[in-house]
Amino acid sequence: MTTVLHTGPDRDMATNYLTAALKIHKQAEIARHLGIDARTVRRWVVEQSVPAHYAFGLQRLLPLELPLADDVPFTFIDLFAGIGGIRMAFEGLGGHCVFTSEWDSYAQKTYAENYPGGHQINGDITQVAASDIPDHDVLLAGFPCQPFSIAGVSKKNALGRAHGFACETQGTLFFDVARIIEEKRPRAFLLENVKNLVSHDKGRTFDVIRRTLSEELGYHVYYRVIDGAHFVPQHRERILIVGFREPVNFDFDALPLPAKGRRTLGEILHKIDGTEPHLQWDGDRFFNHANQRVDPKYTLTDKLWAYLQGYAEKHRAKGNGFGFGLVTPESVTRTLSARYYKDGSEILVYQGEGINPRRLTPRECARLMGFPDTFRIPVSDTRAYKQFGNSVVVDVMAHVAKLMQPMLEADILEPELPLHYATA
Repeated sequence: MTTVLHTGPDRDMATNYLTAALKIHKQAEIARHLGIDARTVRRWVVEQSVPAHYAFGLQRLLPLELPLADDVPFTFIDLFAGIGGIRMAFEGLGGHCVFTSEWDSYAQKTYAENYPGGHQINGDITQVAASDIPDHDVLLAGFPCQPFSIAGVSKKNALGRAHGFACETQGTLFFDVARIIEEKRPRAFLLENVKNLVSHDKGRTFDVIRRTLSEELGYHVYYRVIDGAHFVPQHRERILIVGFREPVNFDFDALPLPAKGRRTLGEILHKIDGTEPHLQWDGDRFFNHANQRVDPKYTLTDKLWAYLQGYAEKHRAKGNGFGFGLVTPESVTRTLSARYYKDGSEILVYQGEGINPRRLTPRECARLMGFPDTFRIPVSDTRAYKQFGNSVVVDVMAHVAKLMQPMLEADILEPELPLHYATA
C-alpha cells in the first residue's frame, strides 16, 4: 500500500509528514535523512518554522503500511511519466497515484528511487489494455509529439468506413491517451507537450488532438503555452492542455503568473561560500565540500571550448544565431535540452576571465527544473542530463494543478452517463 496522507496547502502537507515521521524516527535521524542540521528539525517541532520545502524528503521516511486516508481528495495516473515531475506537483495537493507507465528503463530507475513502494511501474503503454488501468479522477501525460497521418480519411468517408480518433491518431502515442480516456472517463486530464505542437504540420496535428478530446471524447478543453521562466531561471515554453468531463469554470488566469526573471541562475548554482547543503545521497559527486568548488570534470576541455567558439564564430559570420549560451548568476538560461550531455553548449556557466566555462551539474539541472534537493539522482551524469532535459518544470505543473484543484475536489452532482450506448 502506498503512503498517502490527506493534506491541504504545501506547508500543511509538510507538517503532516513531519508529525507522522516523528512517531517512528528520532529528530537526529530525520536531520541525517534530509541532510540538514538537527537544530532545524527542532525548530519545526516547536513550530518556530515550517518544513514546507522538505515535504518530499519527509514523505520518504514514512512506512509503506501507514493506513491510507479515506478522504484522499483525488486519484491520478501518470503516463509517459519520465522521472515523475508531473506526479510531484499533483501529490503536492494530496493526490494519490494509482498507475504509472514509463518505457525507458533508466527513467524507471530514477522514478522508483524517488517514489518507492506502491504499484509497479508499467513499461510500454501501447501494450497495456485500457481496461486493466485502475479507475482514476485525473489522467496526467507528458506524451511525446509524433506526426499524425491523416491522409486517407476522406477516402474512408467515401467508402462509408468509421474513422474518428482511432483512424486519425492510430500509430501515435496520443492514440493511447485517447483510448484510455474513452475507456476510463476520468473527471479531468492534463497533457503537456512542446510549444511547437500548436504549429506542427501547419496546425493540423493540434487540430486532430483538439477535435479528438472535445468532439470525439466530449471533454471541455482549455490550453495555454506557459514559459518556465515565470518560476525558474530558464526559458522553457510548453503547452498545457487541460480537459474536464463536466462543464466547469476553469480559467488559466485565475492565478496570476509570477513575473519572468524574478528568479536568476545564482539561486540554483552550487554555493562556493560554505552554504551549499551537503546532501548525503549526492556526497561529493557534483560538488567538493572540502574545497568548496564544483568538480573540475564539469569544466570544458580546451579542445571542446575552442571548437564551440569556432562554431559560433562561423555562424555569426553567416548571420546566423547559432552558438553557445554563456550565463552568469544574473542570467535566465535557454531551454535545457536532452542533448545537454553532448557539450552543454546551450547553458555554459562563466567562471571568470581566462577560465573555461563549465556545464551545469546534474544537481543544478534538477534545481533548474524545479526539483527539490531531496530528489535523488541514481543514474550516470549522461542519463541524468537526458532525464532532466526531457522533464517538466515542476513549478509550472504545480501552478496548473492548483488551478485544477477546486474542480478535482468538488462533488459531482450526477454520475456521468456513458458516452456510447450498447444496443441489444
